[in-house]
Amino acid sequence: MNGKSLAQYEEVVGSVAVSQLRQLADNLVGAKVVHVNSTKEGGGVAEILHWLIPLMNDLGLDASWEVVEGHNSYFNVTKSFHNGLQGNPVALTESMTETYEQTVAENADRLRPLLEDADYVFIHDPQPAFLLNLCGNRRGKWIWRCHPDVSHPYRKVWNYLKKIVANYDASVFSMPHFAQSLPHAQFIIAPSIDPLSEKNRDLRAREVENTLARFGISPDLPVLTQISRFDRFKDPIGVIEAFNLLNSTVDAQLVLAGGGATDDPEGEAVYQEVLQAAKGNDRIFILQLPSDAHRTINALQRASAIVIQKSLQEGFGLTVTEAMWKGKPVIGGNVGGIRLQIHNHHTGFLVDSPEGAALRIRELLRKPERMKAIGKTARRFVRDNFLLTRHLREYLTLMLGFRHGLENDLIRV
Repeated sequence: MNGKSLAQYEEVVGSVAVSQLRQLADNLVGAKVVHVNSTKEGGGVAEILHWLIPLMNDLGLDASWEVVEGHNSYFNVTKSFHNGLQGNPVALTESMTETYEQTVAENADRLRPLLEDADYVFIHDPQPAFLLNLCGNRRGKWIWRCHPDVSHPYRKVWNYLKKIVANYDASVFSMPHFAQSLPHAQFIIAPSIDPLSEKNRDLRAREVENTLARFGISPDLPVLTQISRFDRFKDPIGVIEAFNLLNSTVDAQLVLAGGGATDDPEGEAVYQEVLQAAKGNDRIFILQLPSDAHRTINALQRASAIVIQKSLQEGFGLTVTEAMWKGKPVIGGNVGGIRLQIHNHHTGFLVDSPEGAALRIRELLRKPERMKAIGKTARRFVRDNFLLTRHLREYLTLMLGFRHGLENDLIRV
């Protein structure tokens, strides 16, 4: 877990930003804060919690991170929840909800003492949401933090989950239009990146060169990269289709790099589909990386001429922010939280199809000065909006609002 202190971030974000955090935290010193999600490896939620918990503790809070555990049957159910929240029609049977509730109940036996004693409990996404129903003696405030794009959920899934999350004291979404009608205060907190993490810190040119050499990627041809879990919502097949449309006019290489998450049972099947789609093309590199390959990902992004994130649904997309922080133009799917990060023609391009992605890739590769200008604007935009100090400040503000009884004065989203 990140062992850095806030003082180390002053050079990046400035002393004023750090001073603001310390002032906000003065009234929360000693507060017991527990975050619960479903994995410590893979995915953006785990990445955020790896830096968020140590920095909360550095500010004097008593913060901890717990994970719900389960068998494949449980994670198959919660993957269906995730797909349904993002609008896909999925099966939802009584046996599925029984598996879900029983697995969470088994975790509750272990977690209940800690959760019921906490001042603030942040439950991330649907996987652990049912814990609220099993902690009848809770004394603190419980907040449901929803990361996916739930703007148009499959109603059968949402109606089931709504009965659970409606009883929370508040909900947090990444964008206003993700929010749903709920009988409690709702907050908008966009995700962020850690600029000093292994994935985002500056690297020497030699390390970047060595990373390309390790995978047999040529340093003499433009590199196009998408970093993401092997997930159908990330549309890796669509990225390959876009690349294939370039072959007759653009000499380039495509890297699809990522891995799985322990709470995603579909990852291996999607990986095999991607391998099949790329078969026979020696300019396409499919890299299945371990969950701790942060410097490798960093190097691949820095070696790229263009970074792609052609998602079909996306709650936010930390890889977009990571690439922008490295001064790279990003071509992203015109969906969800990617729209919050990419301002079309300014910090990158939004696209709706493989054809659109191919068009923008071709356009940028032919205009290197345009690529450079967009990358410069993108980095500045991340510095102003999507670094971890802003994210932490908004969490502190939320908790202070509850401490001073201001939640009833909030305008509901």
